[in-house]
Amino acid sequence: MSAPRDPRTPGPATTTSGTAPATPPGTPAATPPPTTSTAPWRRLDARTLLVHCGWMGAPLASLALTALATGGRITAGAWITLAAIATSFAVVTTLGLIRWARTEFRVTADTLEVRSGLLNRRLRSVPLRRIRTVDLTASPLHRLLGVTVLRAGTAGSGDGGSELSLEALTVAEADRLRAELLARAEAEGAADDPVVARISWRWLRYAPLTFWVVGGVFVVAGSVYRALDAMGIEPWKLGFVQRAFAEFGASALWLTVPAALLVVLALGSVGAIALYVENWWSYCLEWTDARSLRVRRGLFTTRSVTIEGTRLRGVLLREPLLLRAGGGALVRAVAGGLGNREENRKRSGLLPPAPRTEALRVASSALRAAFPEAEPLTGHPRAALRRRRTRGLLFVVVPGTAVLAGLGAAFTPVLLHCAWIYAVVTTPVVWWLARDAYRSLGHGIRGAHLVARSGTFSRDTLALQRSAIAAWTFSTSPFTRRSGLVTLTAAVAAGEDGYRVRDLAAEAAPGFAATVTPGLLDEFLVHRQG
Repeated sequence: MSAPRDPRTPGPATTTSGTAPATPPGTPAATPPPTTSTAPWRRLDARTLLVHCGWMGAPLASLALTALATGGRITAGAWITLAAIATSFAVVTTLGLIRWARTEFRVTADTLEVRSGLLNRRLRSVPLRRIRTVDLTASPLHRLLGVTVLRAGTAGSGDGGSELSLEALTVAEADRLRAELLARAEAEGAADDPVVARISWRWLRYAPLTFWVVGGVFVVAGSVYRALDAMGIEPWKLGFVQRAFAEFGASALWLTVPAALLVVLALGSVGAIALYVENWWSYCLEWTDARSLRVRRGLFTTRSVTIEGTRLRGVLLREPLLLRAGGGALVRAVAGGLGNREENRKRSGLLPPAPRTEALRVASSALRAAFPEAEPLTGHPRAALRRRRTRGLLFVVVPGTAVLAGLGAAFTPVLLHCAWIYAVVTTPVVWWLARDAYRSLGHGIRGAHLVARSGTFSRDTLALQRSAIAAWTFSTSPFTRRSGLVTLTAAVAAGEDGYRVRDLAAEAAPGFAATVTPGLLDEFLVHRQG
């Protein structure tokens, strides 16, 4: 069941007057937007053409590596590829020149306007009062050329369709334009210390406690394999690879397998630390004024995301299993105007993996109130525990045991022993994980926020503004209905668009949803008389 709420669409653009907001610390002063009749059209930086040619790096590097692998001999296929690259370069450069010459933008008293196109001219106009986030992103190529990409997120741009992107501007011009676009935000005075958090390199110890410590190794290995395969090199036929596998198989597996795992963990840890440094170099979270929260970070690819306070609907405290065991957590913003799901994941980070106490402090600062995590939450029925145990047994223990037993019956009795060992080992692990997932379940109301917690591999605690919930969805399956459970999904025009409160008691779910959002479900509820 889904209960819609009246859409909150902004009205027609109006010109307002009043006191200009104070200039945020460290931001170039914003000049007052000119009137529509006098606002000049501006062009992107000419170095945009060089940015568009950056795609040639990969094929040219591939040709160079092929030449090295073949001893400097350039085959006919390589010459054909080089000719194709030259032709593509000419075409792309011509199209880029036309696009640059026909793309202009300006900031008027009320709107940001961008016009582009050669045969079909397109004019996009967005009211300044609807702009909620401004993201400055610079890849290594952008930084080499001294330019950056500006993306302006608007109210209702969750799917990316209402987002305006300008590539590329000089860094100084982008800073000035960002100040202009955010000048409409009402400033009520910055806090005494606007800086919420800065990077501490002691947090590097939390970098290996993430997925990338293992998964990153296989991602890199897969990327290298695809690159070699694209150059016509079969990695499995390389001499040193064949010798390594031969020596690995001839050695005592009880020594080589743990050694290989240690090597993977060591490589993964180094990669995770390097990724942490690249993503969070020069990290700073600060209030630029009373209503704008800005995150700056990045080593090679820099990113500066500004979120207007009125679009910040809540925060998410995330604690992956290993990070939680190490006493760490990270914080993400639940905000509108950050783009689609993929872009939202990139832009919503407020704090890297850090000590949990620091995460709670940052979450409280973003909410402008104490993060409602200390008080105990309402627990869930025991049926939720039974459901997690059953799912673990059915999806982990039984399939693995059955496969090993089947292979053992068909090929070798050794696998039969592996089957019962697998069952004996995984059953208590699944039992423990199910118990931990059940203990993580909780929900409640803390002032103006809905609080929901769930998960074991990634325990997430959500603090969401109750006023931001636009609809509720009640989800059940044949199994959950039999167990008397229901999952609530709060629809929000921010973040992931919907956040779940999992496995509540079916009889308590409607009353809880009605309490969170008074009046939203009244027409759907049947009240008992007497």
